[in-house]
Amino acid sequence: MNDRKTPPRATFVITAILAVVILIPSMLGFANKFYELILLCRGEVDGAFAITPVVNYLLASLGFFCLLCWAAFNGMFHDIEAPKRKMLETEWQLDSETAAQKR
Repeated sequence: MNDRKTPPRATFVITAILAVVILIPSMLGFANKFYELILLCRGEVDGAFAITPVVNYLLASLGFFCLLCWAAFNGMFHDIEAPKRKMLETEWQLDSETAAQKR
């Protein structure tokens, strides 16, 4: 029994537009700041201290991105409603058992 409905095309288009409007400026801003950091580290000795936190940030972000890809490719986002249903069914079952024991 599959109750899922496909989202309307308008929802997909709006989501895609918002993704482009939000993500592209964010990526450009990050790339610009990272480029400025590289120029700072190459030009001045005083700016070299800043490279370690940025590299740590990039490595941590890469790790989270790899986890996201792994989860997506293993189908963990296929049916995100299943845990909710399972929890509600388990709670209903436990409530029924508790009510039966009290009688």
